[in-house]
Amino acid sequence: MQITMDIARSAIKQNVQEEHLLRHAQAVSAAMEAMAGHFGENPDYWAAIGYVHDVDFERFPDEHCQHVRQLLEPYSLDEADLRAIESHGWGSCTDVEPISNLEKSLYTVDELTGIISAAALMRPTGISDLSVSSLKKKFKDRRFAAKCDRSLIQKGCEMLGMELAEVMQLCIDGMRPYHKELGLSGNAE
Repeated sequence: MQITMDIARSAIKQNVQEEHLLRHAQAVSAAMEAMAGHFGENPDYWAAIGYVHDVDFERFPDEHCQHVRQLLEPYSLDEADLRAIESHGWGSCTDVEPISNLEKSLYTVDELTGIISAAALMRPTGISDLSVSSLKKKFKDRRFAAKCDRSLIQKGCEMLGMELAEVMQLCIDGMRPYHKELGLSGNAE
């Protein structure tokens, strides 16, 4: 069975309680929805993959991506879905190389959404007017959102055959409509 957002929400509800991980799930979901639009793919499907991608992280942080199949087994998901989720940990916690545009996108936007969120949190207007040029300045500062792996993001962009700025814009545009759920509305209101 192909994953749906209902399945993704159910799996996350059972396995994730930490607020920052729930917001990250929503951010990656929103970014994946935008990436799907770029590639002419099913945005609901890509959003569901993005939402559930860290299903095992809270319970198994030192074995991330190693328990995806176990936790999602009750849903009888397609092999392609499981593989896509596992591929976002390529090179750090899995040897599942991203091959499809879906997998490459998840690999790329996972870390990038963290930098976008951090940049938006610093702005009085949140993500509402966050520009790519402003984000690129933050991206270049390795101390800013230091835990986000910039080399991984750049590698992902190369795999996609896309410029960093283009992926940044897609992710910002994808996340912007979810500013309230993401806590990125700012404080200018």
